[in-house]
Amino acid sequence: MDKIRKVDRVLRGLEVDCPPVSLWYHFGVQHGSGRQFADITLEYFDYYDFDFLKVMNDIFYPPPAGLEEVSSAKDLRDIGPLNIESVWEQQFKALELISAKLEGQAYFIDTVFDPWQTIRRGMAGEHIQALMDTAPDALLAALEVVTENLINYCQRSLAIGSAGIFLSVAAGAEIVTRQEFLTFVKPFAARLLEAVADRAKMNTVHIHGEELFFEDVLDFTAAIFSWWDRGPKGPSLQWVKERISGCVMGGIDQKIVSRRTPAFLNQHVAEGIRMGGRTRFLLAGGCSIDTWVYPESLRTIVAEARQGC
Repeated sequence: MDKIRKVDRVLRGLEVDCPPVSLWYHFGVQHGSGRQFADITLEYFDYYDFDFLKVMNDIFYPPPAGLEEVSSAKDLRDIGPLNIESVWEQQFKALELISAKLEGQAYFIDTVFDPWQTIRRGMAGEHIQALMDTAPDALLAALEVVTENLINYCQRSLAIGSAGIFLSVAAGAEIVTRQEFLTFVKPFAARLLEAVADRAKMNTVHIHGEELFFEDVLDFTAAIFSWWDRGPKGPSLQWVKERISGCVMGGIDQKIVSRRTPAFLNQHVAEGIRMGGRTRFLLAGGCSIDTWVYPESLRTIVAEARQGC
């Protein structure tokens, strides 16, 4: 079965003999050109013969002009509209090249971080907790602006050819409290997902963290849910499948891929497929794997995933 047809069957809730499989990691070439990034991404995809491609996006959202950090309400008020074509020029170039190469052969999805994570990652950093505590109104206003900029980014990515947005949402108690999640994270992630819901078939919400607020994310508008299902606190693939109408993505513990033998990984993948089932399931890691992974380990995972096809 070809890669696009296999994914389409899964998205429609139809049974497949073996699930679509993919894994990903950060290439560390965000300093380079879009062409370099596209070339290395496509080489990786072709070498391991994955069924779909998750395109990484390591180009950081820039702080307001003249600021090295966002640490006050005044700084937050300086966050304004972005020229997305300028900021993400090289990412869009990479997406265009990837789209041209994979057209008619395989789907790719593009990575985006939720608005709260976007502010924390490159702008606020160590100040994010203080901003939530002392400048909540200014932070909420800034999140509104960032959300609109990210929606514009997502719409451009989808227009280029992405089959969906892979939205990473910070939703673990080790990252934020539940109330902080409900106030500063969820509303803006939900609005972004809703803005692209009818524009792509593979929109994926990645519930990021360890001790997850999963009851609070089940109403996200997404075709696919991704999280660290093989982690110590789950939840399981089956638990989520019973509570959503869409698909689940997981089955592989990304923490162990680079630290286990191919023989072990054969069993691990077979177990993950049994847990995911023959419908509404895409086989993947619960997050990024290590860049220094043994190539034969990934080949083993793909081969085992295709047993019975």
